[in-house]
Amino acid sequence: MNAPRELPTPQPAEPASQRAARQTEVVAALAAVLPSHALLYRREDTTPYECDGLTAYRETPLVVALPETDAQVAAVLKTCHAMGVPVVARGAGTGLSGGAMPHALGVTLSLAKFNQILKLDVLARTATVQCGVRNLAISESAAPHQLYYAPDPSSQIACTIGGNVAENSGGVHCLKYGLTLHNVFKVKGYTVEGEAVAFGSDALDAPGLDLLAVVVGSEGMLVVITEVTVKLTPKPQLARCIMASFDDIRKAGDAVAAIVAAGIIPAGLEMMDKPMTAAVEDFVHAGYDLSAEAILLCESDGTPEEVAEEIARMLDVLSGCGATRLEVSKDEAQRLKFWSGRKNAFPASGRISPDYMCMDSTIPRKRLADILLAIAQMEKKYRLRCCNVFHAGDGNLHPLILFDANDPDELHRCEQFGADILETSVALGGTVTGEHGVGIEKLSSMCVQFSPEEREQMMALKRAFDPTGLLNPGKVIPTLHRCAEYGRMHVKKGLLPFPELERF
Repeated sequence: MNAPRELPTPQPAEPASQRAARQTEVVAALAAVLPSHALLYRREDTTPYECDGLTAYRETPLVVALPETDAQVAAVLKTCHAMGVPVVARGAGTGLSGGAMPHALGVTLSLAKFNQILKLDVLARTATVQCGVRNLAISESAAPHQLYYAPDPSSQIACTIGGNVAENSGGVHCLKYGLTLHNVFKVKGYTVEGEAVAFGSDALDAPGLDLLAVVVGSEGMLVVITEVTVKLTPKPQLARCIMASFDDIRKAGDAVAAIVAAGIIPAGLEMMDKPMTAAVEDFVHAGYDLSAEAILLCESDGTPEEVAEEIARMLDVLSGCGATRLEVSKDEAQRLKFWSGRKNAFPASGRISPDYMCMDSTIPRKRLADILLAIAQMEKKYRLRCCNVFHAGDGNLHPLILFDANDPDELHRCEQFGADILETSVALGGTVTGEHGVGIEKLSSMCVQFSPEEREQMMALKRAFDPTGLLNPGKVIPTLHRCAEYGRMHVKKGLLPFPELERF
């Protein structure tokens, strides 16, 4: 478990002259299907696309294409397929697992110009939007009709719906309202060959295999998404939030499990540890209890009667679990203030550290305290600080490891720390992924959770959609060679905590 996480596999290096020749060839081919302003290839123009929200790893794309129509997307894909050029689709670049990191010899397909809301059907409670529409913009457009789009990632002011579909994003209200998958009816896009495809339907179900569930969360490996039909949810009449303080992390973790065990499904159930609380309170002044070892944000929404009953039930449970302080939002302004701290956890961490790496794993709710206590020991082991914030209701962790990327040793220790968190999550009965995807960040950790046979089935699914392997190559599914190398690292150090590694 303590072996360093393997760095992303280096992409094949070519002499500068060969790269330049290839670039010239690709630019010439794409210039035939795109206007000149939609094609970037000079270094100063392509550098802004060298990474997504995971800034520790960077690569300069050969070319950046910015199509404006579906026909142009199809043409770019057909051209690249014919030339054997890899394609990496990109939305707003807010992803945190390196899923949109460019290929050195490939085309980054930016879909930023697909930003139109095509249809708002109030009666059907759906919105059909282009993939580049911001998450929050959907709710803003539906607000006059007392509707909204429920999934609300912390980056919702910037992240796009296409990226949300690619990663199956959640948000602070995912416990009650579900992830992206549960709020999408239909997805349209194009295969690697430039063929138009659609998954799902405008109805509640679609004939044939449920391939919508395959495409949502596929991280740009199967198709390029251009259009999404989402479910709109009626705004609740009332919402109130409890801020509960605990003097012990285990008590807070037990309280999460106790709430769900009591048959209560809060609209939101989030947890922050003491370092995270201090960071966000200094940033947004949300009124958090700085003396608490952990705080929970527990929200109820619905009719006034429903909210009153549910708040009372949650207060009883929290009190019984040893909460040292309980505060219920008095009005909408205070409720939003409570949530502002949670929503600003990432920028708050950026204020106290040159860099941070946000991990993303999922564990059983009953093991929340165990993982937090384990992370506390890892902080000492790797000599790095870690602030913890997560969707406690569904066990989705977001530890933020603080480090300085300008210090190679700190980056190395950060990678070790992150790998340790992910593998400990598996050991506790969880998974290495939550809502941020695998990308390049978790490739080696996938070797721990999934057997060679399981990984081959994943690859077989990709080949069914993308036989040539040109869509977002080198991401999500680790190769057998990569896992063998990772296994040997563990064996060399005498570390075999998981049966899977004994295969190597």
